[in-house]
Amino acid sequence: MKFSLARTLAIVAVAPVLALAVTAQSAPIQSVPAQSVPAPPAPQNPKPGSQVIFSRSTDANGQTTTEAGPAAPQPRILVATKPSVQDADRRAVTFTALNLDVHLHPADHQIAVRALLTVRNDGKTPLARIPLQISSALNWDQIRVEGRDVSFPVATLNSDADHTGQLHEAAVPLATPLAPGASLHLDVAYSGVILASAKRLLALGTPRNLAFGSDWDQITVPFTGLRGFGNVVWYPVSSVPAILGDGARLFDEIGSQKLRLQGARFTLHLAVEFPHGEPPTVALVNGQSVSLEVKDGPGPDPTLEGIATAQSTTTVGFQVPSLFVAIRTAHAGTHCTAWTQPADEVAVQDWVTEAAAVSPFLESWLGQHSRSNLTLLDLPDPDDTPYESGSLLVVSLQDQPAAQLDGIFVHALTHAWLQPSPAWLDEGVAYFMSTLWVEQHQGRNKALEMLEADRTALALAEPVSPGESAGQPLASAILPIYYRTKAAYVFWMLRDLASDANLSAALQALAKAPPSPAGPSLEDLLRKAGVTRDLSWFFADWVHADKGLPDLSIVSVFPSAAQAGAYLVAVNMANTGYAAAEVPLTVRTATTSLTQRVLIPARGTLVRRLLVLGKPTQVQLNDGTVPESEASVHVTHLKDAPPSSNSSSSQSADPEP
Repeated sequence: MKFSLARTLAIVAVAPVLALAVTAQSAPIQSVPAQSVPAPPAPQNPKPGSQVIFSRSTDANGQTTTEAGPAAPQPRILVATKPSVQDADRRAVTFTALNLDVHLHPADHQIAVRALLTVRNDGKTPLARIPLQISSALNWDQIRVEGRDVSFPVATLNSDADHTGQLHEAAVPLATPLAPGASLHLDVAYSGVILASAKRLLALGTPRNLAFGSDWDQITVPFTGLRGFGNVVWYPVSSVPAILGDGARLFDEIGSQKLRLQGARFTLHLAVEFPHGEPPTVALVNGQSVSLEVKDGPGPDPTLEGIATAQSTTTVGFQVPSLFVAIRTAHAGTHCTAWTQPADEVAVQDWVTEAAAVSPFLESWLGQHSRSNLTLLDLPDPDDTPYESGSLLVVSLQDQPAAQLDGIFVHALTHAWLQPSPAWLDEGVAYFMSTLWVEQHQGRNKALEMLEADRTALALAEPVSPGESAGQPLASAILPIYYRTKAAYVFWMLRDLASDANLSAALQALAKAPPSPAGPSLEDLLRKAGVTRDLSWFFADWVHADKGLPDLSIVSVFPSAAQAGAYLVAVNMANTGYAAAEVPLTVRTATTSLTQRVLIPARGTLVRRLLVLGKPTQVQLNDGTVPESEASVHVTHLKDAPPSSNSSSSQSADPEP
């Protein structure tokens, strides 16, 4: 199939592409009367005995003309004055299977897709219309419902889920409303040109170089990158329009889309037409490498094009579907493969070296063998923003300091062990490993500072009480502050509750477990690893439900002299939060200290008595490993005693009698 701007595209049984002038849901662009667009006169048959039923051509100015033949009357595509579906309808649609036939002609930046979709109504009421959205750089060609062509209106929505800042939404009418819980099969076709666009960021006043460095999605011969919802919507979605600058709505919607698509069956048949002598060497679908079958044009004729094909069938994890096709050179490394452009052939050796340097650390925690290799894909421009999806890291492979590369690889390589896993396990463990690496090389305080840097944002996101909001339980969390930051805290707490050895054994079992959207039970894996204590309270408060963060305090301290210079110190503690917490309680003297772990119940109090040798000078509750809604380290300095020099106090109390 040819997509050149100078050639005619002939497609069997596909409806016309229309220019869409409509209004946006949140900010009207233009009001035009609703109208149907009739099919133009049929063209002449190109050769005897054949019949053109649909043709499309694009002139040098990028204007598309469509001609329909007499083989079959084409359904009408209506230009809508406003969207005809509500947000509740958009939220109700869940895609359970996507089967995409994708044709790329990178020389002309063009894509044409036929998609077989299975959608389910997860709402509470029947759906009379199915909303389907694609990037405003693409146009709907045809939609069939259960094998029958349908006419449908198309509206343009203002939504920064796409780099153009807009989506084309088709409202597909149903002869019989789709009942709650019922599924439906759709056969759709769409096409268009995808160039780099930074409209949404430029509209916010972002400097041009930064805007295009962030929104680099495009189709070109040396590099095609389509990152999916949140960057460029190259596959059908059903989403609630959201605009950058409107709080966290866009990021909430991106996370919601990931969660709703998790577990869907995703099949892609890829065909790439490339200029003679310039075949792609690497293709990745949803972060996974796929094998390319390349057939170049014979002989030296530069006008002959080649074609590269690939197929992929996967179950979507907590991610947005992505597609990358590029001309790059492979460099094998430890647990990784780096694909570079010529300018980075020298620098990539440092990357490969550092991958080998951090691998023993990860092997000691996660096992000798990763589930897959990490793929590093070199971005076209060194100023382009990196992108991560599972065991794929798209990044400029330029010279970087070794310490910075170590941090990149600890996080990125962890995904190679754990993919595919639920987000809170995959991303949470990756962040946890990063903090452990810092602890090993820079000390425990530096590692805890990493966690503390994000704790305030977590505290702001958490509900004040479970009654005010359901929050985001880790298994269904849609924001990184939960499935990355809070999850990393969970693993730090499990180090103390279960021991490093048992936690490592559980993570190694997780890395070997069969892929599953829900993932295996970490609590069961810890039990099998040798943990005998009951941790059901911990998983109930910190994983299975979101009860917010604890809010601990030292209410009072009562030291009393005992025999032989010893002191009995009674510490009265409280937790006004709704999550129980086990934290270290430390009593210090001028020469020594004693630490015990205490479990403070939710909305409760606890008194603990510690016997120390020498006069107590300081009491500390929590050490920063358990996140709290306020400070995560509480220190009380006792009367007539100077503050301990090794204390990192974030809260002080008056001396107690």
